[in-house]
Amino acid sequence: MTTNVNNNTALDGMYWDNKDKTPEKNNGALTQSDFFALLTQQLAFQDPTKPVENDQMIAQMTNFTMADGIGSLNESFKGFAESMSSNQALQASSLVGRSVLTQSDEIVFTGESLARGNIELDKPATRMKISIENEAGELVQTFSVENPKVGKNEFVWDGTHTGSGASSGGSNAEGDEIPADGDDEEVIDRVNAGVYKIKVDVSYADGTNASLPVNVYTPVGSVSMNGTGGGIMLNLIGLGAVKLGDVLEVSYG
Repeated sequence: MTTNVNNNTALDGMYWDNKDKTPEKNNGALTQSDFFALLTQQLAFQDPTKPVENDQMIAQMTNFTMADGIGSLNESFKGFAESMSSNQALQASSLVGRSVLTQSDEIVFTGESLARGNIELDKPATRMKISIENEAGELVQTFSVENPKVGKNEFVWDGTHTGSGASSGGSNAEGDEIPADGDDEEVIDRVNAGVYKIKVDVSYADGTNASLPVNVYTPVGSVSMNGTGGGIMLNLIGLGAVKLGDVLEVSYG
């Protein structure tokens, strides 16, 4: 009679354990347990003739407790910052569809509403001329802001160009919508919707001239989280992304 002996169990015990083991996370930092273990060893192997002074031991414990407390505080602040970032993103999302005022050398004409903006004057001026150019650098329209004053000077552009023979804009336009064509069936020729270059030249009362930066209103298309530098970015239609902190004013549309 033949007897089969199964040695698989014995052999299996001799094999190395090939199961993947995930190493414990250790960034080299001492924990509170490590500190007290070291302190215990220090006390156990101290020189009996020169024991550790009480104030020295208390100082060591105090320093570690402070370090541990600062680490916990940093974690708390990190969570607080993440919470604040989420709240800011939620608030920023309410700007989608509205227009925000930012400094730019470009202005967006949507074809449906007036292009608007303002220029800040820091001293009296006698003349303020606004020039609008297309992407090829060709002059599209030019007009003046009437009676420029120190402070904020508003302007609008209705999309007309120099050859249209219609009013182009200025500081006295009302509302936000583009005016309808006249009753005599005259069709006002306007530029295509798009992004245009804008420049402002001013003549001051003291006889000097200068080019000034322009603030323009642009619709917000979307909001991005965790942009460059970890901040919240507003994606403006036609102008691209700007930081939430660069917004000067929020408009109705």
